[in-house]
Amino acid sequence: MNTKTTNSCRESNPFSLRRRCLSLLAMACLLSLGKYSYADAFTSPTQLIGVTQGFLEFSVEDYLATGQIDGRYEIQVNNLDPRLRLAECDRELTATLESPAQPMGRVIVRVRCEGASPWTIFVPAQVRLFRDVVTVTHPLKRGMVVDYADVTLRERDVSQINQGYITATELAVGQKLLRPVVTDQVLTLTHLQQNAAVRKGDHVVISARSGTLSVKMPGEALSDGGLSEQIRVRNLNSKRVIKARITGPGQVEVAL
Repeated sequence: MNTKTTNSCRESNPFSLRRRCLSLLAMACLLSLGKYSYADAFTSPTQLIGVTQGFLEFSVEDYLATGQIDGRYEIQVNNLDPRLRLAECDRELTATLESPAQPMGRVIVRVRCEGASPWTIFVPAQVRLFRDVVTVTHPLKRGMVVDYADVTLRERDVSQINQGYITATELAVGQKLLRPVVTDQVLTLTHLQQNAAVRKGDHVVISARSGTLSVKMPGEALSDGGLSEQIRVRNLNSKRVIKARITGPGQVEVAL
């Protein structure tokens, strides 16, 4: 005679059988959950956002320190689809900047798992950099020469300004406007007809920077140039000719 075994809970002894049934059900649930968690383990969107946030904080701090840039920053990582399912990585996740070259403005971070089940995802984010820059205090017409009363320093998000903002009012004063500007507008180098900050034959101070390390040496300008322009300069110590960016009257800078 064939028999079939089944699990059942009949209430012939309500209290003892109920306890046994609850114990069996609890065990079944735990086994079921354990099996589900093992088979369906994944990297959560929250973890991906955290990795991206940490990577960008490190990258921005390094960028500001290397360029000796004063300012504060804000990082906003875009939300990811909560339904995203990427296999749990058995190695530490890596992150790299996909675009642009500098961690400013709209950025894309490549987060990668290089473990047994490799995958790659691209996480968008926004990095805002706030600095004190020269702005206009009242409307100015084209052709006017900027005076101290015309400009002031105000904090602005410069992460989207690509035209060369100015961080000192004295660098704008005395310059002629190439186009009209309005109240509170950020003044950039493209608005100004610059006088030569350095002229051919001038003796200049060359600053060479790498992170917090700065070295200064004497040089000679081999051409005229305005603020932020690159010119050829002869290092008077080594006699080498290099390209340097003009940072102010008689001041040029090169990166180590």
